[in-house]
This record gives sequence, structure tokens and C-alpha cells, in this order.
Amino acid sequence: MPNSPTFTLFFNRVKASIADGTFAKLTLAKTIGNTQLMNIYTRTIVVDNELLFNLKFKFQQEEIIENHSIDEAFTILTTYINNPFLSALLFTTEADVTLKLNKKRIANITEQSPTFKNSDPVLKDYLAQ
Repeated sequence: MPNSPTFTLFFNRVKASIADGTFAKLTLAKTIGNTQLMNIYTRTIVVDNELLFNLKFKFQQEEIIENHSIDEAFTILTTYINNPFLSALLFTTEADVTLKLNKKRIANITEQSPTFKNSDPVLKDYLAQ
């Protein structure tokens, strides 16, 4: 993958936000062309006392929901970056972090003020245990 260090840096930020309890959600957006798959929304979920990612694949006509370990989810999500998505948005209580591919498919990471004031409630409860 041509932008592997940038992807690794971005997903390390995701893991750090989970570890420190600031993670709110992760979204893949901005498709290339008119595709059936429009977005992938990611939140945390706890199953059998294990923290997982709940992936919601939003298609034009339906939604498919899958639960995966954090590492499995990163592997799955990475395959959708650049095909068909040009951006991944990490929402935390500290900052909104965006991984964006330009027209030449070079990835860069930007930060903005946080959109969310509260972290993912499932994560908050899980970390409180």
C-alpha cells in the first residue's frame, strides 16, 4: 500500500483514542464516483466482555452491520480506503482527525476542533469496569 506509514499513523491515533477513552466514532466517506457503498460508520460495542468495532456499511438501498475485533476492523477498513473512499474521519473529544487522499492518491492527515463533546458511551462504560 503506497501510503502505509500515513495509514499506520492514522490508525495508531484511532487506537490511542480508544485507549484514552476519547474515541467518539470513525467514518469512511467521500466515495470515488457513484458507488453502491456510500459510507462505513464505526462505533464500539462490547460482546462477551470484549471490546469490538461495530461496522455499519451504508449502501444506497440497505445497511449491513458486522462486529470485528479492533485489529480485524482496521484490516477491513484499510481495504476500502482509495476504493471507494477518499477520506477517513476520526471523531474524538479532543480533535477531529481526517485522513484524506488527494487526486494523486497521496494521503495526508489534518486536525480540526472536536465535533463531539462526549466519547462513545459504550467505550466509556467498558473502560470504567
